[in-house]
Amino acid sequence: MKRYLSRQVLPVFLAIAGILSSTSISHSQSDLPCYLEDSNGNVMDLGHLCGSGSRTPSVIQVPIKRRVSGIPVVDVQFNGNRRFEMLFDTGASGIAITPPMAQVLNVAPEGIVITSTAGGKVEVPRGRVNSVAVGGIEVTNPEVTINQYLDIGLLGQGFFGVYDVTIKENVIELRYR
Repeated sequence: MKRYLSRQVLPVFLAIAGILSSTSISHSQSDLPCYLEDSNGNVMDLGHLCGSGSRTPSVIQVPIKRRVSGIPVVDVQFNGNRRFEMLFDTGASGIAITPPMAQVLNVAPEGIVITSTAGGKVEVPRGRVNSVAVGGIEVTNPEVTINQYLDIGLLGQGFFGVYDVTIKENVIELRYR
């Protein structure tokens, strides 16, 4: 009887000891966007294989300088060397600059487009800049409109459309989708 009991107890004891000694690590995809978890629960970062190693950080924070009619104003860098304040406009589809900005950036009009604004549809020239950058995110060769009706430029979906946007009190958070 003693031998029979030890044959039953020992495997149960080992199973319980194994369960208690195993460590369970849980990683959400926001922690590691590309990973492999082996049968022992070890997590290996595969960001270098998935391309996420060269991506921007999972959350990019852009300081809000002030607000105009409740819309955040942020610093935007053009062509690697010119900085302008612009409205971070989640309702705008593209990037709109003012005529003085276009002059400083040497933007040559390439045509006319019709844009919808809060005041209705207007015809405005369109052109291109070498680059637009905010918070470490850079878009190269984007189309911009030159809108004479604006006092300040608009940074819209043409720049941050591939990001989920959270606007907080003093910062805008961008998360790559």
